[in-house]
Amino acid sequence: MSTPTSIENISTILVIGAGTMGRQIAMTAALAGYATTIQDISEDGLAAARAELEAWAAGRVAKGKLNGETAAAALGALAYSTDLDSSAANADFVIEAATERLDIKTQIFERLGKLAPAHAILATNSSTLGSSKVAEATGRAAQVCNMHFFNPALVMKCVEVVRHESTSDATVETTMELARRLGKEPVLINREIPGFIANRLMGAVQREALFLADSGIASIEDIDTTARTALGHPMGPFALMDLVGLDVIDFIAQATHAETGAAEDAPNPRIASMVSEGKLGRKSGAGFYDYR
Repeated sequence: MSTPTSIENISTILVIGAGTMGRQIAMTAALAGYATTIQDISEDGLAAARAELEAWAAGRVAKGKLNGETAAAALGALAYSTDLDSSAANADFVIEAATERLDIKTQIFERLGKLAPAHAILATNSSTLGSSKVAEATGRAAQVCNMHFFNPALVMKCVEVVRHESTSDATVETTMELARRLGKEPVLINREIPGFIANRLMGAVQREALFLADSGIASIEDIDTTARTALGHPMGPFALMDLVGLDVIDFIAQATHAETGAAEDAPNPRIASMVSEGKLGRKSGAGFYDYR
């Protein structure tokens, strides 16, 4: 078993997956001065990621929120590739942000175990799957953990670092410190639990909010207002579900329930029905609120 690299020796980061999370995680790393590669099997996905990040940087510069030289340096630090073999060969730290399917993630981590340098730490951004499910496939389970960013990753400060039974202290320390150097405020979860911290807290609030609304205790609007004005939440639970996407909320519930089997973790029928109707929240124009 190799010893994972210390934070001082991390200079190259590989992000696997050019979707919304992957591209924003990569830009976060590039802004922090790391040479960063976004790898994806889709050339169209990579092109879309490049276009969005260039537009984002230009917009921030135009608004005076990002220095032009800093933006240019970050964009220059980004590379885009469809070739996992060559991308992984030089990576000191890998963050997997691919499709939330265990079979796909297992294949990726099995390849990473063979392709990445012996010292490299291999992290998954998964919000629902603990890294123990893919760790053994790498042949270096001690160097595997969850490094869960929140959407939008360029803005949100929290990163959940989740260790499994075999994750080494060195892996945890390096991952936590990398998150800090990316400008984040990491939290450590000492053992795997479905939903980690944030999704469990959010799920509990959402369940109670749905119960109150479905029971006719109060309107959706008044429940959201209470969360904002009494609890200090930036937005109410229904507005937040609309922002996250009701399909994502439903998927997280399905994954959590499959893991725990607990009745309280079962997907909410109202949300499942809305998803089947195409009401996904802000991105579809309608959810608990109408955005059209």
